[in-house]
Amino acid sequence: MDLLSPAAPTTATYELRFAPAHSQAGCCYAFPCDAAGHVSLDGLSERELAKYLFARALVGRDLRAPQVVARA
Repeated sequence: MDLLSPAAPTTATYELRFAPAHSQAGCCYAFPCDAAGHVSLDGLSERELAKYLFARALVGRDLRAPQVVARA
């Protein structure tokens, strides 16, 4: 899964979710993506981009590997 691809559509129907690694409660990060999990970095605000990169850095430590989930 190439998470840095800028090819995701602008109206995403999926989310890439990063869940806490050690408990069910706590912070969960979610970002719009396509069905393959590609997040459009150009479509994120500066703040969202910082949160996305932060979440990626915490995978394996504080967060689980991201999952692609259909938006409700």
